[in-house]
Amino acid sequence: MSKILVTGAGGFLGGAVVRALLDRGDAVVGLDCGPNAAVIKAMSMSNSGFDAAEADISDAEAVDAVFAKHRPRAVIHCAAVVGVLNSLASPARLFRVNVEGSVNVLEAMARHACPRMIHISSEEIYGAFLAPRIDETHHQAPLYAYGVSKATVEHLGRSYRTTHGLDCINIRTSWVYGPGFPRDRVPLNMIRAAAEGRVLHVPSGADERIDHTYLDDAVAGTLAALDCAEHAFDAYHIASDSAPSLAEIAAVVRDLVPGAEITVGSGPYRHSDEIAMPTKGALDCSRAHAAFGYQPKFNIRAGLAATLEAHRAQLAS
Repeated sequence: MSKILVTGAGGFLGGAVVRALLDRGDAVVGLDCGPNAAVIKAMSMSNSGFDAAEADISDAEAVDAVFAKHRPRAVIHCAAVVGVLNSLASPARLFRVNVEGSVNVLEAMARHACPRMIHISSEEIYGAFLAPRIDETHHQAPLYAYGVSKATVEHLGRSYRTTHGLDCINIRTSWVYGPGFPRDRVPLNMIRAAAEGRVLHVPSGADERIDHTYLDDAVAGTLAALDCAEHAFDAYHIASDSAPSLAEIAAVVRDLVPGAEITVGSGPYRHSDEIAMPTKGALDCSRAHAAFGYQPKFNIRAGLAATLEAHRAQLAS
């Protein structure tokens, strides 16, 4: 049986992609390293359809060895140093992993006749949105290294399409959240605080509008792009197609958890209260809908409710 290789398989999104592939009967190879190596090893012990491959994508020889052994028919490329703050903390490491690592994967694909990559990109490639709702033709002007790295990988994919005939498809998603999200960021910090009876005041950003994408929607769109036989475009938005303000999100949380003390201050939203976020908005998902039927199932209320239920179950266990 041909296999699908998922890079970053022990991470938040990569792990969810692996589980979805296994649930539908695909054979999967999960590549990861560091602390996540133990995660994928445990996954392999509990599922006969999953092979764990411990490797760092910035190690070209290790990546090539994985392809030589498993001969995947497609790659879902989730591995990356993620987020604006991480990109500012260590830009050199970010580019080594996100860009050099992606080159290593693309080179291995070309050498071992693996024709398709689904690359998880980001709305950060756009920089400041010039409209409340944008499509994939929006001008790209990333402000921070993370967005620059994702835009670079997209362009590298186009280069490998020209030179090696690879089919490199970019999934541009936005602020994916859900149960198990590993960082202390809105809206998950609101849900956690409300469920645990803690007061939370987000210092600023009440009027900031962001397209928050529930994890299940991100996974469903990624797999739909993988399964699509032919693509007229190489980039698609997979998001919620809406952009509630942080004040509106806080109000939803208070409605879901009566008595919750969750508030947001005025002014621009800042990552970790330090780094200003550029103007954002909704990602128009009509291209993905037309190409492979993507339709987000979780608006912000449904996504927050599902996250709340999972967090309450975790607290009770």
